Formats: sequence, structure tokens, C-alpha cells
Amino acid sequence: MRVAAALRAKGGDQFAKPGSIIEVKFVKGESLSLTASRLLALMILTAGGDAWEDKPHRMRKADIRRGHKGNERITDMLQELHRTLFAVDDRSWRGKKATTLFSLISRSREETEEEGEAGWIEWEFTTDARKLIQASETYAVLNRQAVLGFRSNYALKLYELGALRLHRRQATWKGDMTALRAALGIPPDVYGDFAQLRRKVLEKAKAEIDQLAHFRVEWREIRQGRTVTELEFRFEPKDAPELIATVDELERHSSGRKPRRDGTVETVRDAAGALTTPGATVAKAKPGELTFPTGTIRFGSEELATIARREGGGWDIDLIAAGFRQQMGDRLEKVRGAKLIKAWTGFCEGWVTRRGRA
Repeated sequence: MRVAAALRAKGGDQFAKPGSIIEVKFVKGESLSLTASRLLALMILTAGGDAWEDKPHRMRKADIRRGHKGNERITDMLQELHRTLFAVDDRSWRGKKATTLFSLISRSREETEEEGEAGWIEWEFTTDARKLIQASETYAVLNRQAVLGFRSNYALKLYELGALRLHRRQATWKGDMTALRAALGIPPDVYGDFAQLRRKVLEKAKAEIDQLAHFRVEWREIRQGRTVTELEFRFEPKDAPELIATVDELERHSSGRKPRRDGTVETVRDAAGALTTPGATVAKAKPGELTFPTGTIRFGSEELATIARREGGGWDIDLIAAGFRQQMGDRLEKVRGAKLIKAWTGFCEGWVTRRGRA
């Protein structure tokens, strides 16, 4: 909750989601739709460090609609959150193993007098949900644009699992088919054949994550004979150039995202005869915009130095900076401002993941 409060105070697109909420199990046969999952993420982002408190939280409808371009109604999403049941392992009053069933939302209100997107919604988390949030010892830092950019609910769930594990000593998730279905919310009566599950769920989820997330995902199939019995997912941080490409993609219009992912984007020639990609923009330098220094970052680059000290695992910050310059090469001169901050932060986090703490 302290991390959530700090990220909300900082502003920007990053927010913390408790690991206990990410790993909560759906009751068999139930799962949230993509739109309801996005709404829940926005609710947690909005509540921030206050999510565990017994109090109402409020959000403008316009902020919800920014991530929902279809005709789905906010009312439908709220009702889905109310009726979807989650399960956690627990103990009974006798000390026996038990399963607790609960919903995340206890009460919600949606303004109906205002036309269009001018109204607000208000909600309260259930007692069980607040206890789960407060007791969570882990968290994932998610990106709002990425969360709203996914078109597969399975990709969103795998993205959350990856973000939760990315900076652990073993950045992996392993489970059998039953655990996989529970983790991603895959109904028991669909994709019974693994080849179909691989094609319809895993490959599509990987393609979206590799395009929109700050990490990549790979998986290993563990077999008994010819039958796949378990899967092991491995999550790896992207290097700085890949992070910059991801930031660029998140800032572009989503309509061309799949063609760009599949490599089928058309190119046209501009008035000068040069090849261009429709919708692509070239960033222009702004006066006073942050750039990466050629010398030490200890003096005159306090923002960059602070990030390195916070995320660099105790390594010498100029050693990390040298690695960043080597990886970026000539591209470093073109990266500045917010894009530089995101690339530098991701590189520092990846440095620790690859090399451990000093």
C-alpha cells in the first residue's frame, strides 16, 4: 500500500496491484471479462494506497471510457464485478483447511442523471477484499496504457503474473493444466486440446505481452510421454532499445497495433518520396528536455542518479550508466525526456534481474 500511495503521488501511468489480488483464484467456471478486468485495474489504480481502508472510492466515467472504446456499458461491468466469486485457501473456526468465497465489490453507485461521460461512479471493496489487499506482501507495478491496450483477457492475466514475478530471484511461474486454467481464468469446457490452447491462448498472449509489456515471456512445455502436463513461464526484462520501442507503441493508436505486431503494416511515400508508416510520428526535441550525460551521472543528473540508486540493487551507478550507453549506442542521442526516464528505469531494473544485487 505504501508503494501504491507513492506511485499515485508521483503521477504517470504506473500503479501497484497487490499480489494477493493478482493470484486470487476464480471459482471454477467463472472469470472476469476483459472489460471488467480493466475496470478492476482502474479501480485499484484510483484507490491507490487507500484500497484497504473501509471507505468509498470514486472515479469519473470519462476515465473508464478512455480504455473502453466499444459499446459496453459501465453498468454491465459493475454488475459483473459484483456477481463474480473468488476463492482463497483459508482455515475454518476449527482450524481445518477451508475455502473462502467472496466478491471484490460490496457496493457501487453510478450517476445516471448526467448525459455521456460527465458522471462518476462510486464503489466500496468488500471486507474480505480489503483484508486480502492489506495482508499482501507482494505487488506488481503495472502500466495503465498497457493494461488498457490488451485485447486478450488471457494476455492481461499473464501480464499481471509476469509483472508480479519479474524481479524475483526466479522470474518464473510453473503449474499444471488445472493451475494454468485457474490462473488465467480459462473456462474448463474450452480449449480441451493443448494444441488449440497453445494457439488460441498462449501464442496470442505472448504476442501482445512482447509488444506492450516492459518484459518478454517464454514458456517451456513439460511432458509425460506425448501429453503436456505442466508449463513453466519465464519472464525477462527488455533491454533499453526494446523498452523505447514499447513506449513508442503504447503512444501510438491501437487500430494499427495488430498489423504492426504481425509485420503487415503498409508503407507509403511522403511528398519527398521517403517511405513512412501511417500514424508514425517523429519526436522533436524540446528546450530543456532531459538528456543522458556523457560523463558521470552523480552530478547534474540527480533524477537519473536517484533512479539508479533506487532500482540498481546497490551497484555503482556510473557502472550501470556505462552499460546503458553501450546498449543504446547511437540511439542514445535521440532519446530524451519521459521516454529516457522509462528506458533508464527499465534498464536499471533489468540490471538487477540479470546480475543480482551488489
